[in-house]
Amino acid sequence: MISKSTIETVFETARVEEVIGDFVNLKRAGTNLKGLSPFSEEKSPSFMVSPVKQIWKDFSSGKGGNAVTFLMEHEHFSYPEAIKYLAKKYNIEIEETEQSAEDIVEANEKESMYLVSEFAQKYFQNTMLNTDEGQAIGLSYFKERGFTQDIIKKFGLGYSSENWDAFTKEALGQAYKLEFLEKTGLTILREDGRHFDRFKGRVMFPIQSMSGRVLGFGGRILTNDKKVAKYVNSPESEIYHKSKVLYGIFHAKQAIAKQDNCFLCEGYTDVIQMHQAGIENVVSSSGTALTPDQIRLINRLTKNITVLFDGDAAGLRASIRGIDLILEEGMNVKVCTFPDGDDPDSFARKTPHDELLRYFDENAMDFIQFKASLLMKDAKNDPIKKADLIRDMVMSISKIPDRIKREIYIQECARIMDISEEVLFNTLAQLVQKDITEAGKKLKQENKAFEVYKNENPAVQVTVDVQYELERKIIEILLLYGNVEEEFEDILYKANEEGELHEVKEISTHKVFQRIYLSLQEDEVELANPIFKDLYNNLISYFNENEKFEIEQYLMQLSPELAQEVTTILMDEEQVVLHNWEAKQIYVKLKDKTISQYVSETILSLRWFLVSKIIDEIKKSITNEEQVDNSENLSMVMDYSKLISNFSNKLGRVMSRY
Repeated sequence: MISKSTIETVFETARVEEVIGDFVNLKRAGTNLKGLSPFSEEKSPSFMVSPVKQIWKDFSSGKGGNAVTFLMEHEHFSYPEAIKYLAKKYNIEIEETEQSAEDIVEANEKESMYLVSEFAQKYFQNTMLNTDEGQAIGLSYFKERGFTQDIIKKFGLGYSSENWDAFTKEALGQAYKLEFLEKTGLTILREDGRHFDRFKGRVMFPIQSMSGRVLGFGGRILTNDKKVAKYVNSPESEIYHKSKVLYGIFHAKQAIAKQDNCFLCEGYTDVIQMHQAGIENVVSSSGTALTPDQIRLINRLTKNITVLFDGDAAGLRASIRGIDLILEEGMNVKVCTFPDGDDPDSFARKTPHDELLRYFDENAMDFIQFKASLLMKDAKNDPIKKADLIRDMVMSISKIPDRIKREIYIQECARIMDISEEVLFNTLAQLVQKDITEAGKKLKQENKAFEVYKNENPAVQVTVDVQYELERKIIEILLLYGNVEEEFEDILYKANEEGELHEVKEISTHKVFQRIYLSLQEDEVELANPIFKDLYNNLISYFNENEKFEIEQYLMQLSPELAQEVTTILMDEEQVVLHNWEAKQIYVKLKDKTISQYVSETILSLRWFLVSKIIDEIKKSITNEEQVDNSENLSMVMDYSKLISNFSNKLGRVMSRY
């Protein structure tokens, strides 16, 4: 168990904008930071981070919290894992208390798979660096590729022995369960109960998540046995989804965000060699076809991708299909090819850093130019092939969501292909309309189960739950100003010497939370919404027990449900304030109003609303039947109406004073 002092140090040190900035490309938006949601597919940013409040909110998915909850949501960490990750990031020494047997048993399946994978990475690297076989085969291979000792350690490279079950035996000997060795794909279990290592006799490339956790492995065999696959990857598992992972993303994420560009290549060694050459903003799809999930991973860090291809023409044609996927995600694409016989690995190995940068700068071309230069060789003087090529280029342009970009690319295509813009725009319009029609059909099919009714009265407005909004406003006030001390004005009625009642102003000083508590106690009011009621009771207790209120510390002791509600309330303040609340008896704090005024308005509004509900209930019991005596109910309605009149006067006074 991690000690309380370590947890407190982590929360005091960690900055939510720095933690999230490792995973999402954040840009300044006033006092806040904005980016694309890492939890949903979106083109416009709805993910907001508040450095002042040290919280984040994703308005597209509803998720929110602090730095720890972000890691738990995004990386699927447990609470202790998130704390350990942050401690490592900020060089905080972790103090641990002894774990009980129950704590160990509670470690979930996913965590067990992560632990097995991390053990395997260390085992494979140790085998390569500290055994005769590993040094002679694995290490010598990487040395021949020109990899230095530092780069080998940085990427956690290793070697799996030729022995059929060397790794499995060692893992079982270290008390790792066969169940998790099999689930991660590290061990293959035969029907007869025997087991052997999946990666035997291969050099090992660990595949890491964006946060650096080992998800799986790629293993390359070094013999020329044509019956055996050259590369073998870990199978799909609870922690490894090939289509959602990019090799090298952990080491590249900061450089990608800083350079605002990502180089995309195909193989493990391409990435490693580029890093060794000083180009760190590079990732690989690990030899698989590029997927939308992989593109979105990059999209969180930058809008710009430069795809690196070797000089193999056949490979190029197969690979350019991924460009349309990138364009569909609204990203900017450039393509850079290497001379015949070279790939990113070989070219980076023999080219100095400055020359490599210059080469990319001079040879990276727009995707339109690239497609034209590549496919025109085939078309030559064949009009049919040229028409197909132009249609292919317009098809790619149609994938771009931004209309301005589409128009610019059409103009560029017309210039390159020597064809009128009008023809291209007509073709583009047909393709875009076709996409819209198909999307509409798909949407209709998905919504077949739902009946859609036309609203015959467009003037009908959505009903607002006034009590919900007022109770939520009380929680917001407590969160923002609960510990602030303010002067509150009360209007009391006192009798003079002649027995006449007259108004007397009394000024009292309270902390905001005390004023709200006393006001609600006086009226014996309980919040109706169960979440707000729990938060209210929790906040009042917290303010009574703690001199200082810090949102990071407060969130630590809340349940996930309550913590998410707190984050939502605090971050909604950053959104556009809903208009015309006054008409619904809900008053929004304006910049020229004091906190005490804001509190008074909200409490009076809640009283007004609750009394109005009581009047409505009494009115329902009043009948027109002659034998029924309604006098008592009518008297109550009049008394409550006077009370509302009193609230109205007070509310008007509170508002008009400013």
